[in-house]
Amino acid sequence: MKKWKFSRQVIAAVSGVLLISTGAMAELKVGFSGPLSGSQAVVGQDQLDGFLLGVAMRGGKLGDQKVEVITADDQLKPEVGVQIVRQFTQRDRVDAIVGLGYSNIVVANLPRLKESGVVAIATGAGPSQMAGSDCGSNVFSVSFQNDGFGEAIGKLMQDRGYKNVYLMAPNYQAGKDMLVGFKRFYKGDIAAEVYTQVGQTDYSAEITQLQASGADALFMFYTGGMGVNFTKQLSQAGVIGKLPVYSTFTVDGANLPAIQGAAVGVVSANMWDSTLDNPANKAFIKAFQEKYNRLPSAYAANGYDAAAILDVAVTKMQGKVDDRAAFAKAVHDAGAQIKSVRGPFRFNNNNFPIQNYYAFEIVEDQGSYKSKLIATPLVEHEDVYAKSCPL
Repeated sequence: MKKWKFSRQVIAAVSGVLLISTGAMAELKVGFSGPLSGSQAVVGQDQLDGFLLGVAMRGGKLGDQKVEVITADDQLKPEVGVQIVRQFTQRDRVDAIVGLGYSNIVVANLPRLKESGVVAIATGAGPSQMAGSDCGSNVFSVSFQNDGFGEAIGKLMQDRGYKNVYLMAPNYQAGKDMLVGFKRFYKGDIAAEVYTQVGQTDYSAEITQLQASGADALFMFYTGGMGVNFTKQLSQAGVIGKLPVYSTFTVDGANLPAIQGAAVGVVSANMWDSTLDNPANKAFIKAFQEKYNRLPSAYAANGYDAAAILDVAVTKMQGKVDDRAAFAKAVHDAGAQIKSVRGPFRFNNNNFPIQNYYAFEIVEDQGSYKSKLIATPLVEHEDVYAKSCPL
């Protein structure tokens, strides 16, 4: 009985079909999976909204093919994510999968994705395994390799002369990757390396330990609701303003509206921000605000770029995407052909981005809060794991 109930929940999760076409029979079928409920729903929804905007701006088509998008909520649970990918590949027979959830869910799905040959594009994750020896010719990350953000902040904090840094992240693959990346470029002392539960809401005990540590700065990685709760609690405890705070994804376009003034002074690394000055980004921001009445986040930018890449690849294939190996090769080549909203972009041999990593500081501007570009620590950066990928 318990197994049947779980199965029905998964079927309900993947049965939400969004048709981006004028008829029920779409010529190109795309499955989207991500966290669409719970504390991290903003992360999944922004990826989906960015992708759907990219499709809508092309008249509901990719490569001149009508598109059917099947949406699925992985609930931030690897077992649910595995069921979704199984149904996308076996029951729905999608031509491509976009989203793929958090790094723990991507890792759980890697064997099935590679075996299926279906083009799969992660828009919010970049685990080290997938970038290295477990890379697949049909598996892409249009977003980032997790370590890159930590590497960018590690380099920035090393350049700024910090001697004793306190590290914090949730206890899952992306959190571990971020801190590994940080330590690759930062050569000073580590006051502590603390991993908290995924989805944790109360950080009072950890903040007390941080205050007593004697560290001269904090580097943290928390996304979605975790980032909102942790940053607000840091501010309430008087940490922000006294201790330099650096982050990745903890304060970004997805959660800054919820954090507001508590985030002022926090420095974050990202591969995209609304302040980046290029024509593609300006057009994206304008269209996103008009459609959704809010500013996009980096997650939305990833989804939007994924649509652009698929558009170029499907065009090259003249809509005939049944040759999965050729389609994957077209997706790889398309990375260098799009006008990415983030600036420089192309896929490396491991199907991960070569791109800039920027540093932004949250500032107050006439009663509102926004990011200010302060540095580009890593220019057209390649992840360290590419050399282990046999592709």
